[in-house]
Amino acid sequence: MYTSGVERPSSLQRSSKMKSFITNTLSDFFFEYETPRQVLVRSRRVGVVCRLIQLGVLAYIIGWVFIYEKGYQSSDTAVGSVLTKMKGVGYTNVTGEERIWDVADYVFPVQPPNSKNRCSSDADCEGRSERTGDGHMTGKCLVNTTKMCEVLAWCPVEDDSSIPDPALLMSAENFTLFIKNTINFPAYGVMRCNLVEGIDNQYIKSCLYDPKTAPLCPIFRLGDLVQMSGFNFAAIAKVGGAIGIIIDWTCNLDHDQSDCKPIYSFHGLYGNPDEADTARASVGYNFRYAKHYMEDKQEKRTLLKVFGIRFDIIVRSVARKFDIIPTLTAIGSGVGIFGVATVVCDLILLYLLPKREFYNNMKFKVTETMEKEPLDEFKSEKEVSKSDSAEGS
Repeated sequence: MYTSGVERPSSLQRSSKMKSFITNTLSDFFFEYETPRQVLVRSRRVGVVCRLIQLGVLAYIIGWVFIYEKGYQSSDTAVGSVLTKMKGVGYTNVTGEERIWDVADYVFPVQPPNSKNRCSSDADCEGRSERTGDGHMTGKCLVNTTKMCEVLAWCPVEDDSSIPDPALLMSAENFTLFIKNTINFPAYGVMRCNLVEGIDNQYIKSCLYDPKTAPLCPIFRLGDLVQMSGFNFAAIAKVGGAIGIIIDWTCNLDHDQSDCKPIYSFHGLYGNPDEADTARASVGYNFRYAKHYMEDKQEKRTLLKVFGIRFDIIVRSVARKFDIIPTLTAIGSGVGIFGVATVVCDLILLYLLPKREFYNNMKFKVTETMEKEPLDEFKSEKEVSKSDSAEGS
């Protein structure tokens, strides 16, 4: 019998060495720190380029991200409501008929004959229905009188071919509009009203909005509103129009809440401010409304076609407050952008400068990988058995 001279490791020894190997690997992973190798390049041109890029990135982070865009704050938009009240009394005297106009008359949310309705017999009036007609056609032609199709309508029919010039209620220029606006920023639990600190009943009784002397007064003179929107009051009162009133709430809640105040601006939306374009269709703003009443047991109505000024009140709001999450996000993105300087400088060193081969050798270290034979103690039992069989033969 032939015995092999190779000493086989026991299972206990293999287990101990494997345990030691795993322990060392974990220890290296948790208690060692690896840092990339850096190469210090003494070059004025590359150094200046690097610092200029870093300075530009720093200016972008501080100037744009933090100061202009307020990258260190979170933001919220408001939920709000608007209430308005109009005050003023107007007086008109048309053909000797005097009338007083108050809020109930001027605050709101029959047509002349034309060639389309002419006829020579009842056949011309049958089955016809004009969208812009005066009423419902009865199918009868009034040959002996007007030679027009008979319609079932309010009499007399409306005649809006003549518009008063100047407008009847030119005194509306001195009417006043009171605006009450309340907003709520739910994310921050902040509620504000345009009747801010210092706007009390005594102040409201005497104030009138002025962008310089009284920018927080909630009472606006109509003539001033029209003028600040760029329109002419006489023109817009004649044909009507619309004016947008913007209430802007831009608040920095890192400061005291009393600094959160509204800013008003005014914009002409539609009308005829320059009185130059006379060929446009549907110029201005107008609507009709009727007042019904009974007289001698007969229903009657007064139809009014009103050329008015429509006010659209638009509330814009945004509140900002310091928040650590967007701050860290902005800082992290800025640090990442600093890497642009490294990329640009590496491209210059490796591809543009005359000594690019030298810099390439300094930056990259090339080594050859050598494969090692596995240790005897980690050979499998199968390999050892094969070795024994070879020696025995």
